[in-house]
Amino acid sequence: MSTYKVKRRDFLKITGLSGASAALAACDMPTTVTLEEGEEDVVSYLMPEEYVIPGIGVWYASTCQQCDAGCGILGRVREGRVLKLEGNPISPVNKGGLCQIGQAALQVHYNPDRLKQPKIRQGGKLVDATWGEAFAELTSNIGPDSGMDGSRIAWLTGTVSGHQRVLMDAVSEAVGGASHYAHETLNDTVVDKVNAEVYGSANVQYKIADAQSVLSIGADFLSTWGSSVHNSVQYGQFRDAPRGVLIQAEPKMTVTGGSSDLWLPVRPGAEGSLAMTIAAELVASHGADAKLLPAAIAGQLSQYSVANAEEQTGVPGDLVKQAAKFLATRAPSLVIAGGTAAAHEHGYEAVTAAAMLNVLLGNVGKTVIPLAEFPYPALAPKKGDTAQLAAFVKAAKGGDISVALITGANPVYTAPDQLDIAGALDAVKVKVAFAEFIDETSSMADIILPLHSDMESWGTHVANYQAADPMISLQQPLMEPLYPETRSLGDILLETVKLYNSEQYGPFADYYAYLRNVVSAVPAVAKEGATDEAYWQAGLQKGMLKVTAPEPFPAVVAKAANDEEVADTSVEVAALVLPVYKKDKDYPLSLVPAATGRLGDGRFANLPWLQEAPDSITKIVWNSWVEMHPATALHYGLKQGDIVEVSGEQGSVKAQIYLHKGINKDTVAIPMGQGHTEYGRYATGRGVNPLKMIVATADATTGELALCATRVSVSNTGRNEELVKMGGSETQVGRKLVGTITADQLRRV
Repeated sequence: MSTYKVKRRDFLKITGLSGASAALAACDMPTTVTLEEGEEDVVSYLMPEEYVIPGIGVWYASTCQQCDAGCGILGRVREGRVLKLEGNPISPVNKGGLCQIGQAALQVHYNPDRLKQPKIRQGGKLVDATWGEAFAELTSNIGPDSGMDGSRIAWLTGTVSGHQRVLMDAVSEAVGGASHYAHETLNDTVVDKVNAEVYGSANVQYKIADAQSVLSIGADFLSTWGSSVHNSVQYGQFRDAPRGVLIQAEPKMTVTGGSSDLWLPVRPGAEGSLAMTIAAELVASHGADAKLLPAAIAGQLSQYSVANAEEQTGVPGDLVKQAAKFLATRAPSLVIAGGTAAAHEHGYEAVTAAAMLNVLLGNVGKTVIPLAEFPYPALAPKKGDTAQLAAFVKAAKGGDISVALITGANPVYTAPDQLDIAGALDAVKVKVAFAEFIDETSSMADIILPLHSDMESWGTHVANYQAADPMISLQQPLMEPLYPETRSLGDILLETVKLYNSEQYGPFADYYAYLRNVVSAVPAVAKEGATDEAYWQAGLQKGMLKVTAPEPFPAVVAKAANDEEVADTSVEVAALVLPVYKKDKDYPLSLVPAATGRLGDGRFANLPWLQEAPDSITKIVWNSWVEMHPATALHYGLKQGDIVEVSGEQGSVKAQIYLHKGINKDTVAIPMGQGHTEYGRYATGRGVNPLKMIVATADATTGELALCATRVSVSNTGRNEELVKMGGSETQVGRKLVGTITADQLRRV
């Protein structure tokens, strides 16, 4: 191998490892890694490699890419095909667990609707093209000879991290300053802002396992919120003796709510008032010191009491008293807020009120751990939200974007119709999609470059939620590509940036070569004396690269280590502006577009394993439904299976009624995920998409879309059909087929 001559500072930059620990980086320069190094002779399995035993699988470590949690996985490969995925037991994120969405990644890889070759729009239609033709079309629009002003090029992506983000930023810089908008329907923008203001860091660890009582407000942390598999592992420890108590407050029962000891049916938008009422009860009845709170917050507590809790929040006062008692008597406690609590025009205030409970209960430094920022900012996640999508729409309609580079997001499906993302894309001259499937957004593209699946790609990733010491998760191919005309996103980005900067990026033959050289810039202390080669091989075996020595926690955490007095965590927070509940005569019900652990925001609707997996609460499969409380249905003269029309200011949908007591009486819920118009045979034309009728109201502080702020009415269409669902009766019909005992009785056994 030849030596790659490059200045040290430039090498740290192009590998994304300049930052807090750059001074610790190794001094050796990388060498060029060529494609020939990995070249193999393909031989018959009559003459297999020594490590191949026909019929026996070999396991390889990688990283799940179904969501941004960064779970470690092990893939079982037999005769050159990946057949099964399991959680990596040494991953600090998931510790061997893997959710059903992660298991279904195989169906992404083997999906019959995957794009197999590039497409170019000609005469208004997308037609097949060779890779060379499609890439030439791309470079004619953004290459050095295109004449395109880089400021008129924009990325529109999902959350992206690791060296994919480094190369994406390199392309943006090379073309002359392309902008980057990241979109995620389900996001923690509001939570991150509150955490930064209250705890001093947007990166916060929630120590569920260390708590004796947990109050979750709106956050379905066991299924759809945060790092759900990591949270589930922590939850299992939380439930070990002495058994912790879980309190869940939410407008519609989720997996976490179904697992709780005390469920509080809070009205959408009233989560902040509920948190303040619990705080007032802690001060009034349990000796909590209001002086721990900022003066502006403490001064508001007199406005809240259990006497008016039901009127303000929809939660009966006796349940509020019980929740406060659990938090006060079972210490340490933990309060988590997010999900539906943040999805309102007053979401920032609601999450802030919940954070104040942690301050009041002395949880900061014990079960709420503020962390330092990831030491390499270039690798940290570029997190998506809807506020950035709104900014993209404004720029596109204003004529400021001529070329849109789209990957990892499907905003034409996930964005409300009122936002008019389709109109914004129509205003963009050239749209380029890097995709595995034709969906609602990529179907509008002028150029589609088909991607390898995650089972075929190299990559590095940094998880949104840091479960342990900072690390880079490593993704490696589990088998050869199924289709010769697909490419990995990393390879496409590298080839594009080479057009502008061949001196620095030209020596890397492919994305693997680029990643292989990254280890030369990792701090020596992280390698613990290992050579670059040994460090790389260990990373492949473990599925992760340790990149820095453990950073010390902030002082507040160190002071709490031995139950000492926690450092002052009070902050200057303005008085909270919380909404007062008012009945709307025209639209009397709140709509909750509910996330599920099956289809997410709709990106998994093309996977039949997940379509046929019963919903955790309703057990319904392959369709949409409208969830409603039986008392509300009785008021409107509705019964199970009635097809109703749910109408709001921005449109309507029709679906069957499912009656369930686990929902606030002033609320209806429709699950996200169905209602696709383009997304392959398993998703298209099935169910309804509640996101389209969301009123584009934003949180007043962060500008984030208020998903749960839309008001609707319900009317009967006169039709009734049997619900397609798994299981039979949902009650024991008074026969006590399953006996129960209380947690206190269990402790005495």
